[in-house]
Amino acid sequence: MQLECFIFGVITFLITGAQCEEFEVLAHAGSQAVLPCKCSYSFPITPVIIWSNAKKGTVWRKQKSGLQFWGSSWLQKGIQRAQCPHFKFEKGDYSLQINNVQEEDGGIYTCRVEHGVLVTETVVTLRIIKVSFVPSVAIRGEDVSIRCDVTPKPNGATVQWMLNYSPFVPQNAVSSTSISSQSVMFQTARVKLAGIWTCVFSYKGKEERVSANLTVKGIIQPSEDNAKVYAAVGSAVTLPCVYSPGLNPANPTWEKLKPEYIFKPVPDRLPASFSASSPSSQQPWDKSASLKEVGFEDAGRYRCSGTIKGQRLSQNMQLVTAKINSTIPSKKKGSVTLTCQLSDTSEVTDYEWVHVVYDYNGTKSIGSIQKGKTLSISKESEENRGEWTCRFYGKEGILGNVTHHIQLMGGLSGQKSSGVSRNTAAIVSLSFLLLVLLLVLAQMYKNHQRRKRIFQYPALETIVHTISNEREERERNRVKK
Repeated sequence: MQLECFIFGVITFLITGAQCEEFEVLAHAGSQAVLPCKCSYSFPITPVIIWSNAKKGTVWRKQKSGLQFWGSSWLQKGIQRAQCPHFKFEKGDYSLQINNVQEEDGGIYTCRVEHGVLVTETVVTLRIIKVSFVPSVAIRGEDVSIRCDVTPKPNGATVQWMLNYSPFVPQNAVSSTSISSQSVMFQTARVKLAGIWTCVFSYKGKEERVSANLTVKGIIQPSEDNAKVYAAVGSAVTLPCVYSPGLNPANPTWEKLKPEYIFKPVPDRLPASFSASSPSSQQPWDKSASLKEVGFEDAGRYRCSGTIKGQRLSQNMQLVTAKINSTIPSKKKGSVTLTCQLSDTSEVTDYEWVHVVYDYNGTKSIGSIQKGKTLSISKESEENRGEWTCRFYGKEGILGNVTHHIQLMGGLSGQKSSGVSRNTAAIVSLSFLLLVLLLVLAQMYKNHQRRKRIFQYPALETIVHTISNEREERERNRVKK
């Protein structure tokens, strides 16, 4: 091409004084491309300007009279995609601007400037770079091809890939760095592959970066297989299983896997407190499960599954349970040793004990903080009352915590003695009242029996009343004297 242009330039220059130049322009699909066409000299009046494409013919033409013509293929929704800024004509700049360039716009363009016998030609090769995915939206687990297409194809160009603005080195993938094969890379769709893919295209000392966003749908929480979920014994926990918004999996299931079958998982019995629906589940794509009360034996691997577009998707997670063991050393009866125990400590790097105290108003305050998996404290010391929380940490921060309550021995003894005293006083009072009641009942019974015997003899009753009346009269007379 360069040789042909050189020969054509020499011949036309000798005959008409024409000149020929060549340029390469790189642009990504959807952007604006500027094709250069500049003359080193200016004309008193606007010359004839003709922009043409090797395949589509005339792109834009301006006559001496000022009339302009556009090719029909460059009209998009009533707007011309190709134009030349008139305010630059006085400077000898006749560059062509193409808006929203497409793959089919790639090719060879010619700018011809005619001013009498003076003719200047500029040849521009426009290459369109586009990043695409097949399929455009990938389902997790299926194969996806990542393409960096360049139209027209160059020779000697190289391509490098970046994912989320960091260099990407494919693992267990078929890829190509030669643009001659359109730089196709095959990957198995994973959540980690979702994001902004950038094709770094290098050609003849120039570099162009083109990006596109890849969406991977499937189970997005947890984002990694065998992710760990930490829970304290006795608490409630949610096992996440969230699909991409808009996905409604068919036949969702939950399973607990036996620990001895690692390579070929075998279902185990689910815990008694297991519920296949989480209280937080409000959307059809949220299939999280919950355990209302975690037991230490509930630790292990769990798997959620569902069918999307005929493909069975599954995600494994591991429930790690935590508890605090309390032991009393044989040599120190007044002390207690607390041990933070986890069903899996593979991710734990550090332990921390935090003392939490509540006053009579319920105000919370943080006391001492100590390091280590075990903690030895005195149960008889008032300073150690309240809650002791064991926090366990990993490389990226806190993983979880579990709490143990400490009650004072002295406080318990005092409460017991006080309770016994109150019970004794209540028993004595009740016994006294019962005794008085028995005496009253006995006296009432005696009076009843005496009256019963007297009423059996009416004459005797009359005599008794007469004697009683006479006695009362004598008493009154004595008082008068």
